[in-house]
Amino acid sequence: MGNVSQESIKILEALMDQVEEPLKRTFQNVHQGYLAETLTRFLKAREWNVSKAHKMLVDSLNWRVQNEIDNILAKPIIPADLYGAIRDSQLIGLSGYSREGLPVFAIGVGLSTFDKASVHYYVQSHIQINEYRDRVILPAASKKYGRPITTCVKVLDMTGLKLSALSQIKLLTIISTIDDLNYPEKTNTYYIVNVPYIFSACWKVVKPLLQERTRKKVQVLSGNGRDELLKIMDQATLPHFCKKEGSGSSRHGDDGTENCFSFDHPFHQRLYNYIKQRSLISESVAPIKQGSFHVDLPEPAPEGTEIAKTLESEFNKIGKKKGPNGLSDSVNGLRINGA
Repeated sequence: MGNVSQESIKILEALMDQVEEPLKRTFQNVHQGYLAETLTRFLKAREWNVSKAHKMLVDSLNWRVQNEIDNILAKPIIPADLYGAIRDSQLIGLSGYSREGLPVFAIGVGLSTFDKASVHYYVQSHIQINEYRDRVILPAASKKYGRPITTCVKVLDMTGLKLSALSQIKLLTIISTIDDLNYPEKTNTYYIVNVPYIFSACWKVVKPLLQERTRKKVQVLSGNGRDELLKIMDQATLPHFCKKEGSGSSRHGDDGTENCFSFDHPFHQRLYNYIKQRSLISESVAPIKQGSFHVDLPEPAPEGTEIAKTLESEFNKIGKKKGPNGLSDSVNGLRINGA
């Protein structure tokens, strides 16, 4: 890291030393003792402009305080059947760790339906996974490997992506905006696998709209990506949808322990039990209320709005070319070899 970068970190650190409670307390929950790495993430997100990074960080801390994000891991989604339904429609899980110790998150983009609960439940679930990653998983990985581990790897499965995904763009834009503003630079690399034609068509028009920093992180792999992913992780860490060609679905593995999306997978069991235990401590002060944990939904940034509009336009164009048997029937098996 160059002298300019080090100087920027020192200046931002001095500015953050001036914040008062409750921002100081929530900032500790954000950096978890890895102060320089956290300041670097926000500086990267604002192209090393200290003033803009400072504003971004303070805005994020205010968002955390106003929405009680520090307490979100004590707010279970109940009953358990509802949480299970969310897990079956918002496909995400931890499949293991890369050889460098980075957590590997698998995301079933194509088969996530987001149709079993309100937007607020899906946002709550997403933030809880973010917070559990940042407050539990990453600190544990850092301790295990003896060095700061503050980012993760994501493997995005596009199996089953269809034109109906258009209805999910608004929710996905909200979630993406929350991440951009409050969890910047947490993903080291995005690996995209099982790519159908509809994705390759949209990727061509969306890719130029992404910031160069983001574009460099995205790798579109051939087929299920197994051979490329095995260069950075072991077989046991591969998400189930990468272990064999033509598996047909990322929604279900052979069993609950194999399918990291499943509520029965050890990751989700540990996460849910962690939230339940923390809620019991909180319940001694105030009873738990059923219902979603409402978080202020941000207005998408201009970049996100432009991407969403471009995707909608591209989906509509593809829809007009759709054959009598439906686009997904005719092109879902097509693959591309690279970004």
